[in-house]
Amino acid sequence: MTATNLSAVLFKKGDMRLVERPIPEPKAGEVLLSMRKIGICGSDVKYLYEGAIGSFIVREPMLLGHECSGVVVKLGEGVTNLKVGDRVAIEPGVPCRRCELCKGGRYNLCPDVFFLATPPDSGALARYHVHAADFCFKLPDNVSFEEGALIEPLSVGLHACARANVGLGKRVLVCGSGPIGLSAVLSAKAMGAAEIIVTDIDDGRLEFARKMGATKTLKVTSSDPIVVAQQVRDTLGGMPDCAVEASGAQFSVQMGIRALKPGSAFAVVGHGPNDIEIPIVQAIAREIDVRGSFRYMNTWPTAVAMLASGKIDVKPMITHNFTLEETLKAFEMAKSGAGVKVIIDCEKKE
Repeated sequence: MTATNLSAVLFKKGDMRLVERPIPEPKAGEVLLSMRKIGICGSDVKYLYEGAIGSFIVREPMLLGHECSGVVVKLGEGVTNLKVGDRVAIEPGVPCRRCELCKGGRYNLCPDVFFLATPPDSGALARYHVHAADFCFKLPDNVSFEEGALIEPLSVGLHACARANVGLGKRVLVCGSGPIGLSAVLSAKAMGAAEIIVTDIDDGRLEFARKMGATKTLKVTSSDPIVVAQQVRDTLGGMPDCAVEASGAQFSVQMGIRALKPGSAFAVVGHGPNDIEIPIVQAIAREIDVRGSFRYMNTWPTAVAMLASGKIDVKPMITHNFTLEETLKAFEMAKSGAGVKVIIDCEKKE
């Protein structure tokens, strides 16, 4: 273990610097982790270059990074589920465990959750990080640290597909082919979907979606959601049974409601404007269940099992790798949109 903890500190909008900090000590119920791989999320990019996402504003120095994996190097008092040397994937949201929502099983909606890299809560982009032991999940030997880090975006897709009632033989519409849309494609395929159609405005992203398991794709060229809804049906050969909206675009929400089969579920996971217009009469008259999908709950064990068994393969999503010392270059790459998933290696090289 090194004597210091190299950390990528975001001081304010546009100002992130590498700083040596003390290695933290785990408290009761926590573990100290030697961080290995951290994926850059779109939210990380926004916090660096825009300083805020809605009401979450960077007001004091913090670390970014919440898609992560590491190795346990020290145990806090009372930790029994892990041992030193365990390779783990980290679930970044640690709820209070006491409120009505937590006790009811919907801990992702806990109002007092500590969530890595969401102001004012700091993230894990450093050599060492302390985390709640019960939100660290062991990785089998055949699951890499990179795959462990990508369990976080994969979990968003898994949860969204569950909210959309994706299942065996279903025809699924996925709006948007960024990392979350691709995670929804992987999840829907693993859940037994018969057809998966992905919509996007970018040819390159749609090509990538086909490589990841989409059976059909549709490039959106019209500005009329009614027209595109019919194009979705025509391309798919029928109405989608369920849908996941992962683009954050008002257009996609309007289009998806119109494209779906009556009585279907529509999970909206993409974060766009705070307020949007939707065809509410269409949703009411056709009983379309428009459901919010926020983060995830109880997905890490499932994701680990699916990766270990080979039922889901997230490795093609990894397009660029950087060291912790190259963090600023890594963020520039992520901002450019040239890749799909940018990974930072936090381990110190001798």
